[in-house]
Amino acid sequence: LSICSKLCYAIGGAPNQVAGSAAAFFLQIYLLDIAHITPFHASLVLFIGKASGAVTDPVAGFFIIKSRWTKIGRLMPWMLACTPFTVVSYFFMWYLPPFVSGRVAWYLIFYCLFQALTTLFQVPYSALTMFLSTDQKERDSATAYRMTMEVLGTLIGAALQGQIVASAHVSHHCIVNPPVNTTDSWHDTPSFPDPSDPLSHHAKVYMIAAGVIGGVYLLGIVILFLGVKEKDDPYALNSDGAIPFCKGLGLTMKHGPYVKLAASFLLISTAVQLEQSNFVLFCTHAADLRNHFQYLVVTILVSAAVSVPFWQKFLQRFGKKCAACGISWMIPFAVMLVTIPNLILAYFVAFVSGLSIAASLLLPWSMLPDVVDNFRLQNPHGKGHETIFYSSYVFFTKMSAGIGLGISAAGLEFTGYKPGICRQSNDVILTLKILIGAVPAVLILVGLFILLFYPITEESRKETKLALEVLR
Repeated sequence: LSICSKLCYAIGGAPNQVAGSAAAFFLQIYLLDIAHITPFHASLVLFIGKASGAVTDPVAGFFIIKSRWTKIGRLMPWMLACTPFTVVSYFFMWYLPPFVSGRVAWYLIFYCLFQALTTLFQVPYSALTMFLSTDQKERDSATAYRMTMEVLGTLIGAALQGQIVASAHVSHHCIVNPPVNTTDSWHDTPSFPDPSDPLSHHAKVYMIAAGVIGGVYLLGIVILFLGVKEKDDPYALNSDGAIPFCKGLGLTMKHGPYVKLAASFLLISTAVQLEQSNFVLFCTHAADLRNHFQYLVVTILVSAAVSVPFWQKFLQRFGKKCAACGISWMIPFAVMLVTIPNLILAYFVAFVSGLSIAASLLLPWSMLPDVVDNFRLQNPHGKGHETIFYSSYVFFTKMSAGIGLGISAAGLEFTGYKPGICRQSNDVILTLKILIGAVPAVLILVGLFILLFYPITEESRKETKLALEVLR
């Protein structure tokens, strides 16, 4: 693979991360402060949207397997077809309708559509790794390019959206030492007038941001189509038929290396999601770092983007299972931040967390092709199983993250978290410390323990490669 092909492949998947980052950081505050939806309805929109994206994964895998090979490939037509609809659904997800009573249904419909359509793009895009090259090192290199661009896309999405919509929000700062005669419910709430029409300033800047990111989507798919050539399965005979989805899913769930890899990284990815989703809340309410959290988030993302090439070199030299130790680096520093909240320590923790997040992003997508190759060797007379592996992995990842975030939100709700106030109760602060320190630490340690039993080593990878060359 040429460097140009790897870059085109990586750029093609970046718009999904740009849009996902913008939604992750700003959709909740948009629903609450611009669309004036209640917190309960906002959480309902976000949860059902995530669930719809997860459910679409196996459905997408089922239909992609049944699709036929075309002049531009079997996966590329799916990505080309869903991109225009993704752009439209993303724009209307940030559009403020003139009516008020039906806004919850409006945002629920378009957020669910957006999640489902991004899944229809993500499943064939991630499976495309197997059809770029038959060489394991080339696929690992393409995955590293992809992860670097995806982390950069996350950074660009958060920064781009933030710069465009900043004027829509009135900044407010809590008083560090409130007057003595105030109660625990003191707060300084900004006033957001309910726009009477979708052309008000507050709504307009969000639509401008949606239009810009929609343009990024179109640019990404054009680069992907022009710069990447999808190759047919090189190991399949002309007489081999595609594995039926249900049969293939059953075989996948019985494949030992896949089960161990998926179980390990489901726990690890859930831990990383908990760290990311609660980090801003922790800085604001438990560590007195409310004026620095945006810079800490940028530190995490920059650290992750810069360190992906380092992890790629590391796993090439020392092996993929050995590189997994880098994921555990965030544990001691996160525990230190919980016990000793300090500004300098917070930036150091953000930097180390970025290194660990980069490892947790790169490794599963780098190890999954090895699992697919191992499965191919054990099931030589069938094809189309690649999409099953990738769609089921994405499904399990989304569901585990959704369940983890749901339990996290339920814990904050149970301990009495109140949005908008400057000082939360001691129970809420303790819950945030547990969600940042103890829970991710346990999940990561259990995940790494499961990974110890992952059977594919560097030696077995070489043996599989030689056996597949003979089969080819």
